[in-house]
Amino acid sequence: MKNLTSSDIRQMYLDFWATKGSKVEPSASLIPVNDPTLLWINSGVATLKKYFDGTLIPENPRITNAQKSIRTNDIENVGVTARHHTLFEMLGNFSIGDYFKEEAIPWAWEFLTDEKWLAFDPELLYVTYYPEDTDTKRIWQEKVGLPEDHIVPIADNFWDIGAGPCGPDTEIFYDRGPSFQDLPDGDPEMYPGGENERYLEIWNLVFSEFNHKPDGTYEPLPHKNVDTGMGLERVTSVVQNTPTNFETDLFMPIIKKIETLSDGKKYGENKTLDISFKVIADHVRAVSFAIGDRALPSNEGRGYILRRLIRRSVMHGQKLGIEKLFLNELVPVVADVMESYYPEVKADQDFIIKVITNEEQRFQETIHEGMDILNSVFEEMNEKGETAVNGKNAFKLYDTYGFPLELTGEYAEEKGFTVDTEGFNQEMQEQRNRARAARQVEDSFSVQSPVWAEVLVPSTFSGYAQTKISSELSVMVADDEIVEKAAADDRVQIIFRETPFYAEMGGQVADKGTIETETGEVIAEIEDVKRAPNGQTMHIARVLTEIHSNETYVLHVDEARRRNITKNHTATHLLHQALKDVLGNHANQAGSLVNPNQLRFDFTHFGQVTAEELVRMEEIVNEKIWESLPVVTVETTIDKAKEMGAMALFGEKYGKEVRVVDVGGYSVELCGGVHVQNSQDIGVFKILSESGIGAGVRRIEAVTGQAAYQYFRTKEAELSEAAHLLKAQQTKEVAGKINQLKQEMKEMQGENESLKAKIMNAEAKDLFENVETVNGVTYITYETKNQDMNALRQLADQWRQKAVSDLFVAASATDGKVNMLAAVSKGKLEQGLKAGDLIKTLAPFAGGKGGGRPDMAQAGGNNPAGIPDALKHVAVWIAANTK
Repeated sequence: MKNLTSSDIRQMYLDFWATKGSKVEPSASLIPVNDPTLLWINSGVATLKKYFDGTLIPENPRITNAQKSIRTNDIENVGVTARHHTLFEMLGNFSIGDYFKEEAIPWAWEFLTDEKWLAFDPELLYVTYYPEDTDTKRIWQEKVGLPEDHIVPIADNFWDIGAGPCGPDTEIFYDRGPSFQDLPDGDPEMYPGGENERYLEIWNLVFSEFNHKPDGTYEPLPHKNVDTGMGLERVTSVVQNTPTNFETDLFMPIIKKIETLSDGKKYGENKTLDISFKVIADHVRAVSFAIGDRALPSNEGRGYILRRLIRRSVMHGQKLGIEKLFLNELVPVVADVMESYYPEVKADQDFIIKVITNEEQRFQETIHEGMDILNSVFEEMNEKGETAVNGKNAFKLYDTYGFPLELTGEYAEEKGFTVDTEGFNQEMQEQRNRARAARQVEDSFSVQSPVWAEVLVPSTFSGYAQTKISSELSVMVADDEIVEKAAADDRVQIIFRETPFYAEMGGQVADKGTIETETGEVIAEIEDVKRAPNGQTMHIARVLTEIHSNETYVLHVDEARRRNITKNHTATHLLHQALKDVLGNHANQAGSLVNPNQLRFDFTHFGQVTAEELVRMEEIVNEKIWESLPVVTVETTIDKAKEMGAMALFGEKYGKEVRVVDVGGYSVELCGGVHVQNSQDIGVFKILSESGIGAGVRRIEAVTGQAAYQYFRTKEAELSEAAHLLKAQQTKEVAGKINQLKQEMKEMQGENESLKAKIMNAEAKDLFENVETVNGVTYITYETKNQDMNALRQLADQWRQKAVSDLFVAASATDGKVNMLAAVSKGKLEQGLKAGDLIKTLAPFAGGKGGGRPDMAQAGGNNPAGIPDALKHVAVWIAANTK
């Protein structure tokens, strides 16, 4: 076996497929781009859907990649099994309608066994195949020379997830030898493809050659594809001969660092603690990469998964005796291990550490919240006479608050309860089933579109310099068929040899306009413009009169609409740089929309944006507009663009040639959109709103030019109306009039409070005489209306001064809300009666929760009708807590 690092293996794989004519695609972001069906990129093929379903035709039908991926559907197996991970790398090679089985199988064998590459011993390799796929068996035998006893038929070797592309697959297994055998000889699972540790699957080759039709029948696909996947972690464990993936050079540096942070515990000394070492090492890799790709912890979606991974890591850290914040110290190790292929982790290291540290600090709040939930469960069980924490509650604590089942069991035992582990496992299984069902949907592809996939006529975009040109109509499609002519009211998709129309892309909406004859007659309206699968500009039009292929027409973009789009697009670039200037370099674009009416810009930022910061951003953008900065575009290579300091948008993929938009040297970005020629053309920029739209993502909406002017006119009209209502002579007097009204209201409120206090004092004279007794404990209860908590506290102070009873409880309802207060005298405190315990018992009657000090506690609620029952329960509580 060769002595190779994981980095060597990854690069060797990509180099091998490059020799076979494959284009090496860089790893895409873990966050899917334009694919709402996926939460994470979860395989090498996930980023290539657009090629497999025919939405886009690749430049090269042969592709290879090393793709970082995340799967969390079996998270509880991480650290327990030898090969479960949340983050993993999938080495893949793909053919979109090009080479097929005859080439894919021998090439795979060449990479595994040839001395130039991995040089595995052929005697240790076994393969499985679909029994009806006789071609695959023949190729393994005749072209590769594999003996019959190394080829195993398995009925499950058919990739099929319902309607859509499907086909047989062949899997390659490595025999790790008798030392890894975990089942006796003769066991029905002891074979390549069975559930055992000896024969390890290292590569799966899927041959997508059929279309599974909705009626259950199968038909051959017009273009046959190859999709293969080899897990880097698995193949590295074979090459480095490690018991599990965790002893490879991908994980051991992280585990060694964890050892230095624990209280003397070492990996390999205790199987139970080894699980914690593995979980932390696995999870910190996943969260480092995900945060680097601008996913942030939250309570939903992928942010929820990040939060859960961090929680699990911290809980396992506590098992290793790590009480301090520690995940931040592991991020640099992850960055060092992965730097050769993923330098961005090291580049973003400070940002990743900041996010993880913030989340670790917040976890203490989560622990306390989880304990409150658990204590509420215990109280409810006491009331109902139950003896076991039900599976639903145990699972909620595990899944939402990060409480392992064992921890819930320990707390339950202290209270004399048990935990329904069977119910817990049932809840866990239901979640797994939901995850698997979702995964089947995520991995599905649609069938290739045969019409547009075959359209190869060229189309040139000339809309940067002009908005009206004459051009020949090359191809016209109606109802999924190529047609020569179309009549009035037909909806068609058209490709012209040359076009000034911009197709929707990069957040910029498409142009609209008309198709005209040379004499100026409008014969069709262009309602939308998109990219065809082979990259041409596709015009979606409504025909007004007759239109024919192979004729020349005038294409006329709506110029007023285009001008507004260019203003908003260039303003978006200025805003992006202003965000970085004010908030920091972590403020990256997370999405945008540029249309003729306004611009919308989403960006990563895990804190609030202050009013002062917004004002400063707006000032910067307007300063740059009024500096009359020239807007220059340059087409160059991606490497030269980076040398120019061009900002690339996160998650976007760029070809060899890119377009750089430079706004006076202040903003330099890669962009294919349309822009003004000088920043002064924008006129003016105004931010309309700023808000949070998700985990660590915020949104700014703004207007420019005429729309900004209209906004100012609207605000001016609103201010004039306010002046009229306030009886101010001029709008500049509005603020003074408002302050005058506020002062008058304050004085009236003071008079109102004084009146309420007098009324309460009058009521208190009678109130403090209504003393009742239970088991020798005296108490007073009081219900009033329209009194806030401050008034109830003042009443309690009077009660304490008069010392007329041992306990005092008061409640008031105002506008459907309840304020409640309980107080206990010093003497009864010493006997164990506590206001906090009392208020927690009473609050639920009023639909709320409460707490506080032993001598005084308060609660809020939303059920005023429950106040009488709450006050009646005071006697019940005293009786239950005294003799």
